[in-house]
Amino acid sequence: MLNVIIFGPPGSGKGTQSEKIVEKYGLIHLSTGEILRNEIKEKTTIGCKVKEYIDDGMLVPDEIVLKTLYFKAIEYADSAGFVFDGFPRTIVQAETLDKMLEKRDIPVDVVISIEVAEDELFKRMMGRAEDSGRSDDNEEIIKKRIEVYKSQTLPLLDYYNKQEKLISINGMEPVNRVFENISRAIDFYQNKKEILP
Repeated sequence: MLNVIIFGPPGSGKGTQSEKIVEKYGLIHLSTGEILRNEIKEKTTIGCKVKEYIDDGMLVPDEIVLKTLYFKAIEYADSAGFVFDGFPRTIVQAETLDKMLEKRDIPVDVVISIEVAEDELFKRMMGRAEDSGRSDDNEEIIKKRIEVYKSQTLPLLDYYNKQEKLISINGMEPVNRVFENISRAIDFYQNKKEILP
């Protein structure tokens, strides 16, 4: 089983690259953003709570994210592995994910961090807002999301670096070049796992 976390600020291209990883390696794409947006669309109890946080540019509380993701992961317990996109976003989420996967003896194999300059992130997200009309993509909310990312999510770099699972990828390059670099990183960690006793 192969478990990959794709990591990066809003607008870094996590969703695009996750889809490419899923296609190449046959993994299940677990996007917390997509899962939670579906809850909002269906107007479930969780969805209504989630919408309030997202519209304010805040991270959805750990308890809600973990519960939603856990039940989704159980559905695909016999798959070739997962791409976790947009999760974890906090140290608490990362520690909980590690415990959940280690119980099944299927730990995270590699964490891909897509690095993109802040001005480029802002430009991409404003363009996405114009194209999609998403309520969480306007100038004020975008700035807030980037700040929340820096304060609450960036500490995860150090968390995974200490586990020797972190690879940083330049997200400013063309999409296909970024994916080539991601593929090399995944292949390296896969090969490393295969030769370990």
